[in-house]
Formats: sequence, C-alpha cells, structure tokens
Amino acid sequence: MLVIVVENVPPRVRGRLAIWLLEVRAGVYVGDVSRRVREMIWEQVEKGIEDGNAVMVWTTNTENGFDFMTLGANRRIPKEMDGIKLVSFLPESGIVAEITDEGN
Repeated sequence: MLVIVVENVPPRVRGRLAIWLLEVRAGVYVGDVSRRVREMIWEQVEKGIEDGNAVMVWTTNTENGFDFMTLGANRRIPKEMDGIKLVSFLPESGIVAEITDEGN
C-alpha cells in the first residue's frame, strides 16, 4: 500500500499522481505499486514540488509496518529513535524552507 499526501503543489504534479494512484480526497493519493514504481512516482513529485510539500507512506517490513519520507517545508520532521521513525514538531515560527528525509 502506498499513500502520498501533497499540499500546495502545481496541478501538473497532482495530474501526474492521478495517473498512477487514486485520489481519495483532495491531495491524498492511494495505491498498491511496486518499489520501482513508487520510486519513480516520488522522483516526479521531487521534480515538480516547487513551494509545496509532500509525504509518502508505504508498507514495509519494519517495526511499525510502514516507512515514510517527506519533502518540502512543513512543521513535521521525521526523527529516528531506537530504530523507529517518529515525527517531531517545529514551533510555528520554525518552519524550514526545505526539509527532506531520504528513507528506503
């Protein structure tokens, strides 16, 4: 299972996601694709994100049963603690221009 949530991205990125995944709510895309296709989709998001932000979550063999990556400015920052990926929140004034997490 793959879920991608995008905010404030250009329409071309949303259209590209809609080719591969089902848009169940505005900016929320769901599907079941291979790792190779997932990586290709994320590359498309990276190329077209501009000032927006995105998070991608997929099932995998980890303690949580899933993994995730983020891209763009957002208050939520992935942090790994004791082998488990958690989310840390920045203060509202502390949003960084670009935050990325290069997961597997």
